[in-house]
Amino acid sequence: MYRILLVEDDKNIQNLISNYFTKKEKENFSVDIASDGQTGLEKAYENNYDLLLLDVMLPGVDGFEICREMRKSSDVPIMFITARSDESDILNGYAIGCDDYVVKPFPLPVLYEKANALIKRSKGLVRSKIFTTGDLSLNPNNGMVISSGAEVRLTAREYGILKVLIENKGRIISREQLMDMVWGYNSGTDERVLDTHMRNLRKALGANGKLIKTVIRRGYRIEDC
Repeated sequence: MYRILLVEDDKNIQNLISNYFTKKEKENFSVDIASDGQTGLEKAYENNYDLLLLDVMLPGVDGFEICREMRKSSDVPIMFITARSDESDILNGYAIGCDDYVVKPFPLPVLYEKANALIKRSKGLVRSKIFTTGDLSLNPNNGMVISSGAEVRLTAREYGILKVLIENKGRIISREQLMDMVWGYNSGTDERVLDTHMRNLRKALGANGKLIKTVIRRGYRIEDC
């Protein structure tokens, strides 16, 4: 059974998420609930969870602070579920270590599948082939990216962008396709957010950042030098 901690002060959302996750037959979930940030932080420290679902705007300690504190000692998957949709908030969420950022309102089936995928990826329950191009490799089984022999730490979005490109090596992926595949269909994500992540990804990959080619007016392609 997978244990989830939901830190959310809206009682209606608490009930909707908890009931949906615990009544699904596909997986076995138990959901603990905290209605304020301090209680949520204490529960996260005191128990071993498979996933944290955090609202940002909480009484007392906010979700961002919970994430910062947990990342000092834990790599538990963290997903923000929040009404705060500003680009700066989303980028901040990834910068401090979240694995996904979902903006309210969201379909419960989508939230469920995202949560299930995060947990399974963190536990290495999904086995896939290792993708390589040039001196760069991506292992979907453990989320590890190796560039020129050194491990590269990427945010969840940077990892998602690289994964889409390397899985489709040699093919042009349009900006729209990339955003749909990484952020989700009809996400409404501003293209400037993609530009920021692409710039950071290339920088993180060092010399191998040049493997990602910009095809003017068409999109992006990753290829061997």
